[in-house]
Amino acid sequence: MDTLSKRDRKILIILIAGVFLGFLNQTLMNTALPSIMTEFHISTSLGQWLINGYMLVNGVMVPLTAFLIQRLKTRTLYLWAMAIFALGTLIAGFAPNYGVLIAGRVVQSIGSGVFGPLMNVVVMNLFVIERRGSAMGIIGLALNFAPTIGPTLSGFIVSNFSWRWLFWGVAPLIIIDLILAFFLLQNIGEQKFLKFNFLGVVLSSIGLGSLLYGFSNAGDGAWASPNVWGLIILGMAVTMLFVWQQTHSHVPLLNFDVFRYHNFWVATLINVVLMAALYGGSLMMPLYIQDVKGDSALISGLALMPGAILTAILSPASGKWYDSYGVRKLAPLGMLVAAMGTVVFAFMSIDTPIWLPVVGQILRNLGLVMVLMPMQTEAFNAVPLSLMPDASAVFTTIRNVAASFGTAAMITIYSIITNMHISGGMDGRAAQMEGIRMAYWVMTILMLVILAMTFMINDRKN
Repeated sequence: MDTLSKRDRKILIILIAGVFLGFLNQTLMNTALPSIMTEFHISTSLGQWLINGYMLVNGVMVPLTAFLIQRLKTRTLYLWAMAIFALGTLIAGFAPNYGVLIAGRVVQSIGSGVFGPLMNVVVMNLFVIERRGSAMGIIGLALNFAPTIGPTLSGFIVSNFSWRWLFWGVAPLIIIDLILAFFLLQNIGEQKFLKFNFLGVVLSSIGLGSLLYGFSNAGDGAWASPNVWGLIILGMAVTMLFVWQQTHSHVPLLNFDVFRYHNFWVATLINVVLMAALYGGSLMMPLYIQDVKGDSALISGLALMPGAILTAILSPASGKWYDSYGVRKLAPLGMLVAAMGTVVFAFMSIDTPIWLPVVGQILRNLGLVMVLMPMQTEAFNAVPLSLMPDASAVFTTIRNVAASFGTAAMITIYSIITNMHISGGMDGRAAQMEGIRMAYWVMTILMLVILAMTFMINDRKN
């Protein structure tokens, strides 16, 4: 940030703080869910809406954000988004029943869904192309540190205080950021007086909402349920209708001209496969440590922490590496390292010492940090600034859907292989081990596919 003026530095810090708080709220609920279910006397399926509802609304908000970023001034949009986020946090914190708690989470998500795409657009406007990697690396520090600290912080608070402190503790930080934004935040870019595409909002909400909900229902491998395949088919059909409507509209909600730029669509396609491998893997390691080895959730969290902390620390460096060497050199090396770490998991057994999966996770995270933010930066660098709001929204939307699909797909592979071995008379834990190994083999293949795809990216000079 050394090339930025004092004004721009303040703007960036305020926005990064908002993005951090938004991502932190995505991970705080996982550990607190059992306590909340006990207090409100609700089932697991109903309790999952505390997480799924946030994810769904957040995903649906992203396409609308492309319009809002262009229609409203930066300061106005951020202040409204942060105010809505603060309101939702307070509603959830003081919720007298589960229905009000869900409503608070939805309101939270409406506000936080704006932060990521807005942050991307502001960075692309503030920095010259040679410095954008470093800037996105700093953002990556916030994005990676939030999910790292989230489960640990949540576990500490829930163990020692009420789950409501997950909201009461965050609310003052949100309000401080809102006050700072009111006095210090200034407008970036040009305001466009676009017309509102109501049909586009309806179609994108139904299409993306159905896809995300369908994939979340498939998390237990129940693809034969109408709540899975029915919603996914509906989501795909309506999403295709949305794309057709947008490409034939004079005032599109999203401008799909971004796919005319080679490196954008290649980076987006790589990101789809990358998210499937990344989010699928984040579920397998806790399953291995807790269900197969029989260790506690605390041990599981501690095993994940070194790799996650490494990711947070190296994110700024990965941005500088991108600026110096470009994604064509960085991404293949990163995917090779990540594949090596994934293979470690594919060869594990029930008796494998705990340090080995920790090393495997460190290698996976080291490789992925060399690819994640650099690939996103490459996608945005490929399009002109006038299309940046659309590029950010399209990239983020596809990433969310791919992450949901990857989670469901890996759990399905794990479930099928596990059940197949149990049916053959294998012990339950041994069968689970086979399912986990197969999931990691599939992830290894996906990473090698990504490695090959990185050679499709054109040199930025061309």
